[in-house]
Amino acid sequence: MKTQTKRMAKIGLCIGIALMLLSMVVASAVQTSGGRVSVKSLSLETDAGYVMTAYLFVPDTATAENPAPGIVTSHGYLNNKEMQDANFVELSRRGFVVLAIDQPCHGNSEVLSVNSASGVYQGALALSRMPFVDVSRIGITGHSMGGMSTNAAVASDNASGAPFISAVLLNNADPTYQDADGNFANIYGSRDVGVVSAQYDEFFHQWTDDEGNRHEAPDYLEWENAQSFLNFGADPADGLEQREADTIYTDTVDGEECIRVIYRPHIIHPWSHFSYQATVGVVDFFSRTLDAPNPIPATNQVWQWKEAFNFVGVIGLCIFVINFIILLTKTPVFADVGSAEPVAPAKVADGKGKIWFWGSLAAGALFSMLIYRRILAFGTSLPVSQTESMGLGLWSFLCGLFSILSMLVYYYTYGKKHGMDLAARGVKIPLKKLLKTILLAVIVVVVAYSCVFFAEYFFKVDFRLWTLAIKTFNPDMLGQAVLYGGLFMTFYVASSVSANAFNYNEIGGKHSWVNAIIVALFTTLPALILPWIQYIHYFTTDLMLWPASNMHILWLFPIVLILFGTTLISRAVYKATNNPYLAGIVNGCIITLMTVTNTCTTLV
Repeated sequence: MKTQTKRMAKIGLCIGIALMLLSMVVASAVQTSGGRVSVKSLSLETDAGYVMTAYLFVPDTATAENPAPGIVTSHGYLNNKEMQDANFVELSRRGFVVLAIDQPCHGNSEVLSVNSASGVYQGALALSRMPFVDVSRIGITGHSMGGMSTNAAVASDNASGAPFISAVLLNNADPTYQDADGNFANIYGSRDVGVVSAQYDEFFHQWTDDEGNRHEAPDYLEWENAQSFLNFGADPADGLEQREADTIYTDTVDGEECIRVIYRPHIIHPWSHFSYQATVGVVDFFSRTLDAPNPIPATNQVWQWKEAFNFVGVIGLCIFVINFIILLTKTPVFADVGSAEPVAPAKVADGKGKIWFWGSLAAGALFSMLIYRRILAFGTSLPVSQTESMGLGLWSFLCGLFSILSMLVYYYTYGKKHGMDLAARGVKIPLKKLLKTILLAVIVVVVAYSCVFFAEYFFKVDFRLWTLAIKTFNPDMLGQAVLYGGLFMTFYVASSVSANAFNYNEIGGKHSWVNAIIVALFTTLPALILPWIQYIHYFTTDLMLWPASNMHILWLFPIVLILFGTTLISRAVYKATNNPYLAGIVNGCIITLMTVTNTCTTLV
């Protein structure tokens, strides 16, 4: 059996490596348009005095002799440049030079004392100085906070004395409707300006009417601000033509013809990163306004293939981690960390055992769900360098403590009386074995992230799906990982012990994977139920149920996959090693690094 386990682990390791390599090759091929677009990783010393990182996409048709239009793309709050892949893939394959930036305090850009909004303008300045870029055709676009940075770029461009930005697209962010005196105005001048306004945006396109009634994004086109924008800054009090979404409106400003348009995809705010409809708007707008060198219909999109194979990389990395752990426990150095034989599911003595199983899973899910919004509101209000990491970390920590308490209550009120042996289930562990477990886990995490750095260095890709991302990081992020790691580690270690040493049993039938799925689903329930409640209410009433928790609910989207996936990983490792701590520590380290490298960091 030991030989068979080792052989299967070797096969699994090879499969994991093969999937990661496949992910790198195909994702790179898509974003380079089969080699017709070069991708460079830049570190820019900006005019504002900070270092900003970016990806530069240069089509082979863009040269000093034949300069191409250029576009700066920006992500939103708590995101990074890689989140703009739909935009930079589709725009660069149409012949645009694209600079996808990491905003200050995000991604690998320099950490500042405040979250600056100057990133888009600094990117536009850098783009304008490149010899293969046509300075007369420069566009900017940003999602959410990136849209706010885009507006700030327009203000800086206006104040520069030599404006050069000609096209502006705000992706799920409000335009500037009024001037400094509060009067409706066309602050964009003769620039072409568009808005991608998600019909169910959770953060923008909201207002309160004169009677105090709250209106949210579904009513955006009825708002006088939206109508003023589509009428080139005219005052609604003067009586305006009621204009519609997805319609190009033209006018002559300062002797130049320019356009205004609002695209209305039927999506939510964060889906704009991952949306065919939103990408149609982006491509259509810039193809019209900057004259795409390689015209391709906006409906012709390939970025989805990059996302799909980015996710293949996530799967490959998970398979690699599981089997790498198992193989290390079969080496002489770490042989005592694992077990010689696979772990069999525990027997359930009686009906009370089944009640404990289902009851403890339900109680954990209920506790996690009930405290989530309050703990996130508290954690994110603290004066720390990463408010997202603190909020999610505190929630994880408390859920971990609850899990530990549940296990203690179960053991001393039922398990011990019915023959549960903590040593046999791997819960009681000698200090030497624990220290070697920690060492092995560290080795696994380092090797796993080496794969991530390899992907970025050679292929300029990472492993991700939408808002779930495993990416490279600067060394200073290790300090953030140490700062918040204990909070996450408490949960992932406790979750692994609970899911395996206490809940790996015969409930679910003869197929042990059924039991694993049951445990994983209950672990994931809070991240499934809370968004379901929020969005069912929004879609049926056009109002958010918990508007103060909009951001916090969105953070649960990647957590669904994280909680489900880490539970299955821990089960696979436990069955092969009888060590419930090993996968828990690995999961805790990786999730900590994922969290602290995909958020906003400020100096405190």
